[in-house]
Amino acid sequence: MKTRIITAAVGLGVLAVVLAFFDTFLFDLVLSAVCLIAIHEVFSAMGFGKKQWYLYAAAVPLTLLVMLSTSQMVRGLLLPAAFLTVLFYNVCQIAHVKTLDFGKLTGFVYFSGVITFCFYSLIHLKRMLPFAEYRYDAIYFILLILCFAWGGDTAAYFAGRAFGRHKLAPIVSPHKTVEGAVGGVLGSMAAGCVLTLAYSLLSAKYNVISIQVQPKHYLVLLGMGAVASVLGILGDLFASSVKRQVGIKDYGTIFPGHGGILDRFDSVMFIAPFVSIAVRYFFYLL
Repeated sequence: MKTRIITAAVGLGVLAVVLAFFDTFLFDLVLSAVCLIAIHEVFSAMGFGKKQWYLYAAAVPLTLLVMLSTSQMVRGLLLPAAFLTVLFYNVCQIAHVKTLDFGKLTGFVYFSGVITFCFYSLIHLKRMLPFAEYRYDAIYFILLILCFAWGGDTAAYFAGRAFGRHKLAPIVSPHKTVEGAVGGVLGSMAAGCVLTLAYSLLSAKYNVISIQVQPKHYLVLLGMGAVASVLGILGDLFASSVKRQVGIKDYGTIFPGHGGILDRFDSVMFIAPFVSIAVRYFFYLL
C-alpha cells in the first residue's frame, strides 16, 4: 500500500507538470509517448517479442499521425496510412501463416485502436477548446475525465470492501461486486461535482475557465458521471478479461504497485472519448 501511495503521488506530480504545458506541442508529444508505451504493453501481452518487432513498428507511424495531426496536410495522410498499415498486417498474416496467431494479431490491432482512441480524445479536447477562446476549459475536462475514472475506482474499492456481497463479474474479476459498482457510480458523480465546484470558485476569482457554471450544469455532470462510471467499469473489465485470457497479472511495471499504463488507465479508455463527445453537444449548449 505504501508503494502504491508513493507512486500515485509521484504520478500526480508528473501529471501536473504535463498539464502545465498543455498549450504546447510538448503536451501532444507526451501523450503520444504514453499511447505508444500502452500499445507496446498490449504487444507484449499478446505474446509477441523481438521476432515480431515489425508488428509494433508498423503501429508507430500511424499512431503518431493520429496523435500529432495538427495540419490539414498531415490529416490528409491518415486514410492512406491507415490503409497501408492494415494491408501490411494482412500480408504479415499470409507470410507467417504457420507462426502468426490470427487471434493475437487481431487482438493487438483492435486493442491498439481502443488505446489510440482514448489518448487522442485528450488531444482532441485541447484542439476543440483552444486556450485563446476557452482558457483552461480543456484542462478542466481532462481532469474531469480522470476524476470520473479514478474517483469512481476509489469509491468502488472502498464500497466493495465495506458492503460487497454480490459478485459483478466473478469470472473476469472475482473481487468486483455490485455494491462496489454502485459506490463507484456515486463516487464518479461526486468527484465531478467537487472538481467543478473548485474550478468555478477559482474562475470567480482568477477567470480560470470560460464556462459560467450554473446549477443546471451540475445536473448534466451527475448524468455524465453516472454514464462515465459505467464506462469505466466496462473498460476495467475489458482489460481484465484480456489479461485473464493471455495469462498475465499486470500489463507492465512502469508504475510500482500499480502495474503498467493500461493497469492505471483501463477505466479511462472509454470515459475519455465519451466526455470528449459529450462536451460539445451538452456542455456548451446549456
